[in-house]
Amino acid sequence: MEKPVYEALPLPDRRELTEAQMADAAGAFLALMRQRHSVRDYSDRPVPRGVIETCIAAAGTAPSGANQQPWHFVAIADPAMKAEIRAAAEEEERAFYDGGGGDEWLAALEPIGTDASKPHLTVAPWLIVIFAQRWGMRDGQRIKHYYVPESVGIATGMLITALHHAGLSCLTHTPNPMKFLNSLCGRPENEKPVMILVVGHPAPSATVPAVAKKKKPLTGILTVREGETE
Repeated sequence: MEKPVYEALPLPDRRELTEAQMADAAGAFLALMRQRHSVRDYSDRPVPRGVIETCIAAAGTAPSGANQQPWHFVAIADPAMKAEIRAAAEEEERAFYDGGGGDEWLAALEPIGTDASKPHLTVAPWLIVIFAQRWGMRDGQRIKHYYVPESVGIATGMLITALHHAGLSCLTHTPNPMKFLNSLCGRPENEKPVMILVVGHPAPSATVPAVAKKKKPLTGILTVREGETE
């Protein structure tokens, strides 16, 4: 494979919005994202594979360190594979909730209402396992990847946003340890599983914990430094 070289291209897809259009677009996006919720109760209503593929393609446009795109997504609809993941995850979750997580962590989770039972892993039509590529390969040589956690985190955020934009709900799930996902998904040793996204439509009886609606105000998450104005 030929080594990539720098080549400058004119900026494609340039967007030009007025200040009013920018404000409208930002406000509309905020309103959309305020409707996003982490859902644990799913319907078994099918979701077309093409929708999942398009959302993952959107995630693949994310920026990454040195443009190495150190991620891989495994989309799973196979009931048998989902059952294997649930069995392995619940085994770890039982150990966690039986005290392995520690009193402080378990107390923090109490308002969320979670426990070791994870039926969403088999009920939801899709699971997307996200892998981080710790290093790459070119011509049989190992290539160092840079800013892997940051890059994969950005891509994951874009995937969650794309799924929500497509009218779907999802849940981030991080069983620990997750090494079993490599063999189950047929992924190589240079990839580390970092998350499972449960994806589908909410069940008619779906609920969310009240505490999840309590978001920090803008003043609690933003500091602005504009400098002196004349």
